[in-house]
Amino acid sequence: SEKWEFDIGTGNNGWGNQEVQYDTDRIENARCENQRLIIEAHRENYQDQKFTSARLKSKASWTYGRLQTKAKLPVGKGLWPAIWMLPRTLSYGNAYWPDNGEIDIMEQVGYDPTRIVSSVHTSAFNHIKGTQPTNGVQVSDACTDFKIYTMNWTPNQIEMFVGNENNPFEQRILVWVKGNHGWEGWPFDKNFFIVLNIAVGGSW
Repeated sequence: SEKWEFDIGTGNNGWGNQEVQYDTDRIENARCENQRLIIEAHRENYQDQKFTSARLKSKASWTYGRLQTKAKLPVGKGLWPAIWMLPRTLSYGNAYWPDNGEIDIMEQVGYDPTRIVSSVHTSAFNHIKGTQPTNGVQVSDACTDFKIYTMNWTPNQIEMFVGNENNPFEQRILVWVKGNHGWEGWPFDKNFFIVLNIAVGGSW
């Protein structure tokens, strides 16, 4: 499309997370219906994998602003839907993850479907070091109703919220403040693009 492109395949080691799906650009896995994007994971043998899904990236990228996504999440153990962002350029540190940052606006895993998690990843603060800024909140109807997931990103902080149309900011999930951090703790001063996907399996 004009605004989105696909990641195809399995990436390196299941996109770095031991995911077990093969991501395709087929309409069986991603399509628009009634002005809504639908991403579907399927159990099927395809390209030496036992599952297929889709992983879309925005062609545009942004520095700072508000991003809101209205989404209803899938049901099923092993599923891992996410709304997240990655940097357009790899200009910090070793030019590899996580030195250049990752913003996880919404993640959910199928075995705990009412817990919505937001995180950021940086060189100094990440799960490998046990220092990752992350938090989860309970949303009992995340898989049955559409919710609004919001990121507010300024030069000084990133905040994530979940709510509904009447109150999009009902619950603040996470805030990460720049403070005195250099790029090791705040690589969030350059363009990031959006990723929308449903993984299958993986090392949560």
